[in-house]
Amino acid sequence: MIKLHDKYFKPFLSQTVIQSAVENLAKKIADDHKGETPIFIGVLNGSFMFVADFLKAYDYPCEVSFVKLSSYQGLTSTGIVETLLDVPENIEGRTVIILEDIIDTGRTLKELVHLFSKTNVKEFKIATLFFKSEIYNGEYSIDYAGINIPDKFIVGYGLDYNELGRNLKEVYQLNQKHMINLVLFGKPGAGKGTQAEFLKEKYNLKHISTGDLFRYNMKNDTELGQLAKSYIEKGDLVPDEVTIKMLEDDVDKNPDASGFIFDGFPRTTAQAKALDVFLASKEMKIDATIALEADDEILIQRLLERGKVSGRSDDQDEDKIRNRFEEYNLKTAPLKEFYEAQAKFHSVSGIGAIDEITMRLSKVIEEL
Repeated sequence: MIKLHDKYFKPFLSQTVIQSAVENLAKKIADDHKGETPIFIGVLNGSFMFVADFLKAYDYPCEVSFVKLSSYQGLTSTGIVETLLDVPENIEGRTVIILEDIIDTGRTLKELVHLFSKTNVKEFKIATLFFKSEIYNGEYSIDYAGINIPDKFIVGYGLDYNELGRNLKEVYQLNQKHMINLVLFGKPGAGKGTQAEFLKEKYNLKHISTGDLFRYNMKNDTELGQLAKSYIEKGDLVPDEVTIKMLEDDVDKNPDASGFIFDGFPRTTAQAKALDVFLASKEMKIDATIALEADDEILIQRLLERGKVSGRSDDQDEDKIRNRFEEYNLKTAPLKEFYEAQAKFHSVSGIGAIDEITMRLSKVIEEL
């Protein structure tokens, strides 16, 4: 997955597939034009990589020139085609073969045909590396097409999104918004907070920590914060519906998020069921629950070292740490069963370098 400006793109066509298509096009065109010296005309800016590789694969005499047209801004065609660089001179009586990077609706092609209709060429043909046949209007015949692709916005190998991505060696397609919602488990010291930071940046996810939500609402004396405080002051547990309402408010504040990481909630099966009901009301669901697993003795040493720096009393007492682990085991066991029954529970090793752990988590997410 890569990010260009505000959009995410996922791998679509590899270098090997692209180069094979380019070489096949060069061979077909060479076979059809033996004994000739055709003029290949690339359509800028998108075709520059295609033209360069095509000429390397074309082993016969030829000439090359370029025209420049434009109809795209951002992700969509404007429908207005501008001629920015005109037809080369001295093409009368010659075989001219257009090398297009991509043909979709045919608007740009129509302008190309119009440009060359004013000339007296011997033969005029059109070759394109990428062809969106399902949306092409079919007004003109396409003589050579490298790869037939679906109607997806693509970047790379000369194609851009607002001028970024042209230099990519492979082709990527727009990652249509697919919301990914995760529940992140992990014993204290497992690196849950660190990994949540990496994941939210990589996948444009919103990290919702119930601990942070409680602190925010109580510090800012919101209605929900006051309600939560009233239970806490009595020594009572805050009802699940109060926590769910905090979660709901935070979800509603982030409509552009590509998903959410729920951290610290659910802690019980009842809470997990309540979370499912809430998400269903938003036409959402939990896609995966991921538990960062690590040996207790390793985590204890991590926490004791952390306690020396943080000054947190609960990170400086080994007995308290073991009690927290026991509480985690008691609460997580039924949750594990709940999510395993939905085939949504994933266990990931939390031991190793931070980037190694991130890669393990990313593998789970990208396989969803």
